[in-house]
Amino acid sequence: MIKIIAAEIDGRVIPLSNLDKIFWPSQGYCKNDLIEYYSMIAPYIMKYLKDRPLVFVRYPNGIDAKFFYQKNAPSNIPEWFNTYEWENSENKMTRFILVEEKAALVWLANQACIEIHPWLSSKDSINQPDYIIFDLDPSPDNTFSEVVDTALLVRKLLAEINLKTWVKTSGASGLHIYLPVINKYSYEEIRVFAGKVASIVTSAIPELTTIERKVDSRGRRIYLDFLQNVRGQTICSPYSVRAVNGATVSAPIQWEEIKDISPNSFNIKNILSRVEKIGDIFESVLEEKQDIAQAMKDLGIAAIKH
Repeated sequence: MIKIIAAEIDGRVIPLSNLDKIFWPSQGYCKNDLIEYYSMIAPYIMKYLKDRPLVFVRYPNGIDAKFFYQKNAPSNIPEWFNTYEWENSENKMTRFILVEEKAALVWLANQACIEIHPWLSSKDSINQPDYIIFDLDPSPDNTFSEVVDTALLVRKLLAEINLKTWVKTSGASGLHIYLPVINKYSYEEIRVFAGKVASIVTSAIPELTTIERKVDSRGRRIYLDFLQNVRGQTICSPYSVRAVNGATVSAPIQWEEIKDISPNSFNIKNILSRVEKIGDIFESVLEEKQDIAQAMKDLGIAAIKH
């Protein structure tokens, strides 16, 4: 028999079950550890989820068992959740979950939603993204130092055209670089821009980086994924847990410390104390929106007619 208890959060009663089920076998971390983490990190992560369609990766029996992506809101979602309906180019409707309060995060964690992946745009400007993303995805043979060197080159290139970037660990083996932009550009425009930057970087260090999508064709190179900049694509949220050994977290880092950290530096047991000490160093991506019009000219990118 499944033992069910309940937690009261801001007036919401959230049923909780199987709290001792092991999710991370190597560490012995269980579902309760996941729920506690999302409950505590809520004030920091929720700003990156606000008003955005969300995709969750659920692992009902832990990270070593089967998983699935949750796009459509499940039938058992509480009535107080809000959702966002979006119709794609094939006229298929998806009812995305919106996370607007801490109780929602706890409910989702109890559903074994380990990873949280928001869209790059919000529901009120769904066709105009708020960021350009560069996802640095290393091969198994790349060192993290090589990923860092690539990230620094991306940062340098963008700084030379007067654009500021932020970086976070992917929570796995790579890094995510964010370039916040004024949300007046289409997904097509930011994808073209990101592709141009990625091409310049891979031309500069072709022995280390690639924009080849086929895994078998990449070799021992870091995949500079600019194709995340497509409507409907998602990226792991800042402070999201990852379903990897160690219960790592996608953690914002300072450029100045990038050479001193590793992919598994931050996890559900230590990230909160870091954030409480240094604050949310990623918050500016929500505020410092940049216009890329001049940068597009500098890179020789023609304006796209709407």
